Amino acid sequence: MTVVKPLVLDVDGTFLKTDMLFETLWAGLGSDPIATIRATAANFRHPERLKAELARIAPLRTDLLPVNSEVADLALRSRMAGREVVLASASDRSLVTRLAADYGLSERVFASDVTCNLKGPLKAAELVGAYGDRGFDYAGDNKVDMAVWEHAENAIVVGPVPQARELAARGQNVVEIGGGWNWRALVKALRPHQWVKNVLLFLAMIAAHRFDLATLVPILWGIVAFSAAASSIYIVNDLLDLEADRLHPTKCRRPFASGDVPITVGMAAFAALAVLAIGVAAALNLAFLGVVVLYMITSLAYSLKLKRMRWIDISALAALYTIRVIAGAAAASVDVSIYMLIFIFPIFITLGCVKRLTELTLATSDDRLPGRGYGRPDRGDLLNVAMLGTFWALIIFFLYSLSDQGRALYPTTWILWVAMVPMALWLVRMVMLGWYGKQDYDPIVFAMRDKFGIGLLMIILSLMFWAAGLWSQWFGG
Repeated sequence: MTVVKPLVLDVDGTFLKTDMLFETLWAGLGSDPIATIRATAANFRHPERLKAELARIAPLRTDLLPVNSEVADLALRSRMAGREVVLASASDRSLVTRLAADYGLSERVFASDVTCNLKGPLKAAELVGAYGDRGFDYAGDNKVDMAVWEHAENAIVVGPVPQARELAARGQNVVEIGGGWNWRALVKALRPHQWVKNVLLFLAMIAAHRFDLATLVPILWGIVAFSAAASSIYIVNDLLDLEADRLHPTKCRRPFASGDVPITVGMAAFAALAVLAIGVAAALNLAFLGVVVLYMITSLAYSLKLKRMRWIDISALAALYTIRVIAGAAAASVDVSIYMLIFIFPIFITLGCVKRLTELTLATSDDRLPGRGYGRPDRGDLLNVAMLGTFWALIIFFLYSLSDQGRALYPTTWILWVAMVPMALWLVRMVMLGWYGKQDYDPIVFAMRDKFGIGLLMIILSLMFWAAGLWSQWFGG
């Protein structure tokens, strides 16, 4: 009688396209950052204890974790053929057991506990003790799995593992399965399309009528720094939001949520981008460095806590947009008017409401948005706040036109009043598009792609230049 040997699967990077240690680390940072940091510091030299403690602090929805489709198909075919499929992992036993149950795999699992970090030779010894030498097939993804493959009947190698060539050279049967990640997915995680929001750094230059290279060049460098800073925070935001993104109809395709980019690669990218942002900012001037640091701290606070707080999150979004305007002024050493700040803040409040309105309109149920404090019943309140922000922005703009500073920069006051018409139309249109779910999840990104809206913005800008006398200054007449 032929004995069917079990198929043993490593978990992190093999059955799963992610690593449960780092999944629990970031889930813990999102739910209880203080406890997570304490547990990491106390158990840094004892990975088995760290894994158990993090699994306790932040229990994972293992059913949501991204799986390697080829490995999952192999497991399914093996089960249908009557073969035992077993998980063997260095991850914590509680998580591995739950994962096995989620996919109907063997109840018998091999995993780490508080006394043992089951990897490499220790895992090999456990499997040989259970099934005998050459008594199982094993799928892994790392050079540390060499110790296990040497005792397996068949070595299943997931992704690029150069050391596995030694197995084939010794005559062992090696089966290769696709894995790994690519740079294109990492670039997507940086969200370069969001860099368009950094055009806000030009506002202070435009408002001050400073159209010269001495002003433009530092602002361009400032945009580089802010783009790097923003991308670093987008990575952190995505790592903190892994479970919420996996529950979202479109965000589930984000690189970290889908497992297309490893969490460790994201952590390295975050560090590199943060260093780049701070380095460029420091090279410009200390004021701009302070604004960049403020932006990063505020963004981290938003990612960790503020975005889950009703109404506070919208104020935080408006503040982050406003900080970009201040950053442009700091980069080029341009004075920014207090009128300008109190004018743009209610506009950004409106756009923050539009962002939430869009998400709620496109939601598939009345439940609260994952990781947010709003449900579809809140759409009416968001609409009211958005319209109130629009009203106050227009009132403040009108009062500015009557101020001494406004009259000095824009002598032809009545043209500023005319500019309020397309301004009101642009804001109300943005709100309505959010109400009907007909725009991007980020209103600033949408605005930079919306041809009709860009036309309105160009009309507003042209009228303001006319009121300032810039057209006649540039072109004569």
